[in-house]
Amino acid sequence: MKKILLLAILPFFMGCAELQDIANQMPNGGYGITNTEIAMGLQQALNFGIDKQVTKLTEEDGFFNNELVRINLPPELQKVDKTLRDIGMSALADEGLKVLNRAAEDAVKEATPIFINAVQNITFTDARNILLGNNTAATTYLNQKTETQLYARFNPIISNSLNRVGATKVWANIIDRYNSLPLTSKVNPDLTDYVTNKALDGVFTMIAIEEQQIRTNLAARTTTLLQRVFALQD
Repeated sequence: MKKILLLAILPFFMGCAELQDIANQMPNGGYGITNTEIAMGLQQALNFGIDKQVTKLTEEDGFFNNELVRINLPPELQKVDKTLRDIGMSALADEGLKVLNRAAEDAVKEATPIFINAVQNITFTDARNILLGNNTAATTYLNQKTETQLYARFNPIISNSLNRVGATKVWANIIDRYNSLPLTSKVNPDLTDYVTNKALDGVFTMIAIEEQQIRTNLAARTTTLLQRVFALQD
């Protein structure tokens, strides 16, 4: 039973060669399914998890229109936002919020291959340790193992993205205007760090959604191969 359950979460962690090795260890290729089919099914599920969910974040307004991952303002900028709206600058405040989300969309588009590589490097032994976890245990473990490395790669991309989508200029204007108002406390937030962390949160949130779907929802198994392979866990 543990071997069967293990197959359900492997797509989120294993590379193609490693998946084939695991498949070869299953008796009779997994109860009537060949070892090759099992390996191909697991690889397909991995590709679907990245392509279907993380790719959504790279579309225009992929962050901004998704309430689960939308990047709202950090606490120190919420007072800036309120003050600007109170003095009739709502359009500028709206633009400031949207460009932060644009930067995250832009960064995830460039960094997705990095994320895929991190997923493929998680080992079979690592996967064993999360077998008895909840429906997002695999994603939580992945977060713990890769967040530091991914932050280091995302951060410069976010910095470039903030410049490319105009966020740096917009926020320099916003902060300058706010700081020039009388009786306000000056602010100088690290927007690159903030957006980087929020972009990472968004990626892991979407991966968790796909993990839950494949574990629990038969309709999420959208190919014959996925249906056959993941029937082993039911």
